[in-house]
Amino acid sequence: MNVGILKDIKTGENRVIATPVEVAGLAADGHRVYVQKGAGAKAGFPDEKYAAEGAVLTDTAEEIYKSCDFIAKVKEFEPSEYGLLRENQIVFTCIHPAAHPEEVQALLKKKVIAFTAEDSHRFGSPNCEAAGKQGALMGLESMLTINGGKGKFVSGLGGAPGMKVLILGGGTVGQAALSVLHALGAWVTVADISIGTLRRLQNEYRQSIDTVISSRENIKVLLPSVDMVLNCVKWPKGNTEYLITREMVRSMEPGSVIVDISNDEQGALETFHETTHENPRYVEEGVVHYCVSNIPGAIANSTSVAYAASVLPHFRSILNNGVAEACARDGYLRRSLTTYKGYLTHEETSALQNRPWIRPEEILGIAGRELDFAPPATVSRSDNFIKLT
Repeated sequence: MNVGILKDIKTGENRVIATPVEVAGLAADGHRVYVQKGAGAKAGFPDEKYAAEGAVLTDTAEEIYKSCDFIAKVKEFEPSEYGLLRENQIVFTCIHPAAHPEEVQALLKKKVIAFTAEDSHRFGSPNCEAAGKQGALMGLESMLTINGGKGKFVSGLGGAPGMKVLILGGGTVGQAALSVLHALGAWVTVADISIGTLRRLQNEYRQSIDTVISSRENIKVLLPSVDMVLNCVKWPKGNTEYLITREMVRSMEPGSVIVDISNDEQGALETFHETTHENPRYVEEGVVHYCVSNIPGAIANSTSVAYAASVLPHFRSILNNGVAEACARDGYLRRSLTTYKGYLTHEETSALQNRPWIRPEEILGIAGRELDFAPPATVSRSDNFIKLT
């Protein structure tokens, strides 16, 4: 099959979804790999390295869309790309479909087979680890006096106390942020809804962190005394309440910092609005906010290496076994199937956009088989089913 690796065009995006190592693996399987020129340049992978592994370099994205039956990139499709999609084309990228109805409509209209990468990770996405670790460092940078922050040093100095940090969410992102901040000497409190997660983290860090059940009431008490908050919560889409309201932000000391790593519109934080690497910070209620949507793009080399390695097995399975067999063998890949030849196959998107959907196993004709299990990707449920005739 002809495989295309696109150069991402989202503002501030520097990652690439396949490095020369992955290209070599796909070429060894007998596939012809096309790489758009400059796709990996900002991540430290020049065109020559791709060519050395057998890639065909193309000048434009249009050539890849026209020539390739399987295409991949890191971030969502931009409106300028919708018209380039072709019927039956297989696409793999971070679609975030529930939050992007126009993108979903384009995928349905073009009758492509689309996988949303963020739902395909059995052990959590390397992008989540990268966002947590680098997000913590971006928060420390935002704390600098020259960036409007309080000017506290993370571990303190002789005679001057260090920072108190509140991490909301003890999942992959929150744990990654915790590992960095704890190592640098911050005193960290982790808030989560799972007592099991909190107990495990407390034991892992030998009782050198604080933990608290995540509730608006508990967080409201803590905010006036913390220097930095990192939002790492996967907020249920469609929930119109806030975990941190504007009034709660106002209770924080001037120059405190909020890093919204989760970056959800209508998410956990009322004072959130998305920013970019070019203009990453703003001040609301005296508090410095860092709300860049693609934090991992700031460490493009490391993130690309880790991310590309994690998705290569999905690529090889789809290309070598076909979509149906690949989805039967891996439940996490199956749950990430978003559209299939004009049918919506993503439950959360159905629930939040009020679109009818069909389960992937039904449209793929594998419902009667013993399938690899994966839990639902989100808590959103929909019984708005499409009935095949």
